[in-house]
Amino acid sequence: MIPRATYRVQFHRNFTFEQGARLARYLGTLGISHLYASPILKARAGSLHGYDVVDHRRINPELGGEDGFNEMSKALRQHGIGIILDIVPNHMAVGGADNPWWLDVLENGPDSRFARYFDIDWCPPGAALRNKVLAPFLGRPYQDVLQSGEISLLWDETLGRVCFAYYDHRFPLRRSDYAEVCAEAAPHVADLSRFNQPHALHTLLERQHYRLAWWRTASDQINWRRFFTINTLAALRVEDPQVFEAVHATVLDLFARGLIDGVRIDHVDGLTHPGRYCRHLRAQLGARAAERPALSRDTEPYIVVEKILAPGETLCRDWQVEGTTGYDVMNSLSALQHEPDGAAPLASLWARMSLRPADFAPEERLARRQVLLSAFEGPLAAAARAAQELMPGSVQAHDVTEPALRRALISVIEEFRAYRTYATGEAESVAAGSPFWNAIAAARARAVAVDQAAVDYLGQVIDGQDYPPSPAREQAVRLFNQLTAPVAAKAVEDTAFYRYGRLLSRTDVGFDPDTFSLSSAQFHDQMCERAGTYPHALCVTATHDHKRGEDQRARLAVLSQVPQEWARAVRQWFALNATFRSPLVGSADEYMLYQTLVGVWPLQPPDELQLVQLRQRILGWREKSLREAKLNTSWADPDDAFERAHADFVSALLDPRKSAVFLNSLNDFVKRIAPAGALNALVQCALRCLLPGVPDCYQGTELWDFSLVDPDNRRAVNYDVRKAMLDSALPPVQLLESWKAGTVKLALLRELLALRSRYAALFEKGDYVPLAVEGRRRTHVLAFRRQH
Repeated sequence: MIPRATYRVQFHRNFTFEQGARLARYLGTLGISHLYASPILKARAGSLHGYDVVDHRRINPELGGEDGFNEMSKALRQHGIGIILDIVPNHMAVGGADNPWWLDVLENGPDSRFARYFDIDWCPPGAALRNKVLAPFLGRPYQDVLQSGEISLLWDETLGRVCFAYYDHRFPLRRSDYAEVCAEAAPHVADLSRFNQPHALHTLLERQHYRLAWWRTASDQINWRRFFTINTLAALRVEDPQVFEAVHATVLDLFARGLIDGVRIDHVDGLTHPGRYCRHLRAQLGARAAERPALSRDTEPYIVVEKILAPGETLCRDWQVEGTTGYDVMNSLSALQHEPDGAAPLASLWARMSLRPADFAPEERLARRQVLLSAFEGPLAAAARAAQELMPGSVQAHDVTEPALRRALISVIEEFRAYRTYATGEAESVAAGSPFWNAIAAARARAVAVDQAAVDYLGQVIDGQDYPPSPAREQAVRLFNQLTAPVAAKAVEDTAFYRYGRLLSRTDVGFDPDTFSLSSAQFHDQMCERAGTYPHALCVTATHDHKRGEDQRARLAVLSQVPQEWARAVRQWFALNATFRSPLVGSADEYMLYQTLVGVWPLQPPDELQLVQLRQRILGWREKSLREAKLNTSWADPDDAFERAHADFVSALLDPRKSAVFLNSLNDFVKRIAPAGALNALVQCALRCLLPGVPDCYQGTELWDFSLVDPDNRRAVNYDVRKAMLDSALPPVQLLESWKAGTVKLALLRELLALRSRYAALFEKGDYVPLAVEGRRRTHVLAFRRQH
């Protein structure tokens, strides 16, 4: 079931299955074979993304429920369009009062039939959390919340339980406490008021299967695995067959009924055994294929994984998936469009302007250490303990102390340039891989003598040298892998990328900022390997996770061709705007702001209303970029004065009454580079459709996409405009003359998808053959042949 082309749609309460059904004719005319849907299972009320699932048994009623999904599927099928579904096997939303599995665990503790569903350590060190779950959902310290009366005991009619209530959160009372608390009365009429004073509440809370805590304690004390650092997303143990079945029952049923044709697996690196999970999922989907409608009964499911590949890393071949969701191609296409001669002058300019490192590696190392120690202290301690448990009787670990082992973990994770290893600690485990051993070597070189033995020991534990398979070793390897993956995501994507500003087009999801550009030969090598290994993986240039829209990156890439001109413009802008600049606005942040303004500036000078709208978008990006960088403010500890200074600076720059000279200069600069950026964007669109793989179009990006990081890249799409443009058959000359409207990009996409339909076998099975280019402008031409 190889899609010809997919179209990603973000469903939420303001864009439901009904609206999705209305896209059927438009997508069919565009040339799309599959709608690529965001998660559709029941999520937390009001969710704008669907990754916070609370019930795997139901299709989200906010989106239209099962009936709405069936109707959308029927409408799409009438236009020859199937569905690829984004699924979330790694975690689900907790806290609140809407996850029945989690509420049962809180009520019944280790005896809950759902206790094994979540990745909970019921026997952590110390007695405070023995057979308890840390519940870090309080907005203030526990004592303050208790004294203020913010926690109360009540009967919750919806849940049918006696619960401790804290705003929207509900914490069920143990059933064994009902007789005492209700004084033999029926729970729904019992007088619970005598418990609603601090001492009585605390005494009763201490007997429960959970321990209420201030949210800030989670990083140090949490005894269950979170998704990254989010306290309201708890990890699932899908390696357990019973959990797998419960999590995937609806998805398997949708496939058996022919309503979906494949899946996209979210955050595959969070799973205990990614490869084993993928193989098992394919087998389970395949087992239901015989139940599908007759026309699709003999087809294999299409499966791709959300996976960020490190430089030089390839996806394991035995996972039995079609490949990744395409961040790797997005990175390669971007690097191809950057002029290599621009790397050095732009790095020098960045270092002078920002007083930060010219290269990315020091930023990554610093961010990894900071994030690890500030947000993952609990998982770090657990990983160290698990490794230490293998020490008794070990000659190799004779001189390894517990503090040295913790320092070794920190040093290795600082140097690790991949998300995780795929070693398992089992007898048939794959090797830990070169990124891991490179990290071991780098950590050892930087370690003092007393810690080198600990680094060596850690390498032996994870890779298996001298340590036979055992449950203890499997646990040590698992905890290491499930620590490195979220640290990489939070430290690199969500921290260092917001600190390093040599050129923002090279810091996006899945990108390698150290690789500034690719030559045609290097790009060809990558595509030849892709054609030979994963010819049906997704080709994307925009996603719901991207930090900058595909055409914004294409425009910013032009700066690599004119670094001197860019430097002159930036110095002029710094001088022009000095009067608006607070001492709290650093030069690094100002420099990245100018890049962002160049990237998003409209192709036509904005009117007053458009300028107001642009200001709001930039202010949203500015707040997020500063908080993610975690240098002077953060989500956990926002600095109001610092953020206000930046907001005032942005507002002054985008106020034509104050900064008309700057805005005119900005507009002139963008006008100079925008045509080259548009050409880059068209080349990018063409390559996405012609390279080995399945081209994906993110919602709305069939026209120019100058979006910023979410929520900006998830704004409502005006499909009426796009439908009208698609139906208008303008001749090529007019398309080029009116290129600023974006119709030329839409027309190109339609033509290329029609080509893929006409020559389906060529693009599904054909070879990728690089062609040599001769002549004076040979470095400006990328030539290849697709043949079958």
